Amino acid sequence: MMDASMASLNFNEFYNIINGETVSSAVTQHGIDPANKEPNPPVPVASPTDLDNAVIAAQVAFKQWSRFPLEDRRKALFAYSDAVNAEKDGFTSLLTKEQGKPLSQAAVEVEMAVVWIRGLASLEIPEVVLEDSSERRIVQRFMPIGVAAAIVPWNFPVLLAIGKVVSALITGNSIIVKPSPFTPYTALKLAELAIPFFPPGLFQALNGDDQLGPWMTRHPGIQKISFTGSTLTGKRVAVACANSFKHCTLELGGNDPAIICKDVDLDALAPKIAPLCFLNSSQVCMMIKRAYVHESIYEAFRDRLAAYVKTMPVGNGLQPDVFFGPVQNEMQYNKARDLLGSISAEGLRPSLGGSVEESAGFFIHPTIIDNPPDTARVVTEEAFAPILPLMKWRTEEEVIARANAGPTGLGGSIWSRDLDHAQHLASRLDCGSVWINSHFAVAPNVPFGGRKESGHGVEWGVDGLKAYCNPQTVWIFKHA
Repeated sequence: MMDASMASLNFNEFYNIINGETVSSAVTQHGIDPANKEPNPPVPVASPTDLDNAVIAAQVAFKQWSRFPLEDRRKALFAYSDAVNAEKDGFTSLLTKEQGKPLSQAAVEVEMAVVWIRGLASLEIPEVVLEDSSERRIVQRFMPIGVAAAIVPWNFPVLLAIGKVVSALITGNSIIVKPSPFTPYTALKLAELAIPFFPPGLFQALNGDDQLGPWMTRHPGIQKISFTGSTLTGKRVAVACANSFKHCTLELGGNDPAIICKDVDLDALAPKIAPLCFLNSSQVCMMIKRAYVHESIYEAFRDRLAAYVKTMPVGNGLQPDVFFGPVQNEMQYNKARDLLGSISAEGLRPSLGGSVEESAGFFIHPTIIDNPPDTARVVTEEAFAPILPLMKWRTEEEVIARANAGPTGLGGSIWSRDLDHAQHLASRLDCGSVWINSHFAVAPNVPFGGRKESGHGVEWGVDGLKAYCNPQTVWIFKHA
């Protein structure tokens, strides 16, 4: 194992990481800096042979690593977390250039990744004694699956890669990371930085084109897929995994509701809730996407929220104090523009924004829609851009039904000073995570996942670790 102080990364050249080595390819591609549409450096495009080589190396590494004592695996991951921390400035700058989020938000993501490495690596899955009698002892334990693959999205490419990697490694598996082709840079560097800390082939990363994901989900040497991304692609992943009985965890889209009760402190709430609607230009699966405000405070809250959001600067994420960077890619930019076009087509009223200002990058200025009908596209579709519908509600039965409408069920929140009443309302939300007087709070020891079309299984926490394991029941009869 290596001392973190020896680690030093070149953030200008990028390689696939296969069997502990940096690997180039004849074919390359590049991402785009979404703030100015300038090309980022070239990255290799993996071939089927690259994937086969990575799987073979991962199988060899798994046999070695799965026999490591838990404490040794933990020590290696702790040392790796120190190395990531030592390179956090480089990762932060690189993340802003490839993803677009402001430096302040990129720094938080990288710092969270360091915390997640240590937090997830500190967990363990205890054996469960199901019976212990004079005749026999029955124990359930959790064994590593083998070679895992992580398919990582472009909105949080550092944190979401790390969550999958550490969950796999601490439980004794090997893993191959496939970043989004929109944001390949930080993931490749995370794997390159890991080379001295783990056996060759244990933590690998392959950038590829649109064929690489399907190759991985079909590959017979991969036993587990952890996918974060759109519901549409998640369904394709699930079908592909079913054909070979791969384990799969799917963390998919959301359209999270927030229910704001009439007893809230209006002046305190707007500055608290605005970032939870618009962080990362709303490109967060578990972000407030629909806000339901009690009719008695609706206008007052609407005006305070719009006034506060106006003070949050839009610009290149490399500039100080910017809150809204660009959306990440042209595809997402065009989707947002199309959704903004529906505002006038459907006769909706913006309280803020509502149109696209032409710029050098993929910038969408924040938009708040004033009380649209539930059938409006801005309500029924996940914008994944800073477009927030704000709606009135009158009765609890009505607002719960509206909040639970739709095919997804990732997160939701209740905002009220009456905590008992808030918990009662929260229990009726049909979603995987519920927050009271917050939203999008996460921790490495707390599992998260969705219901309905928001996914299958959970990430993080002990339950997230179990997703990288096969349960095994051991029957021990005490008298031969």
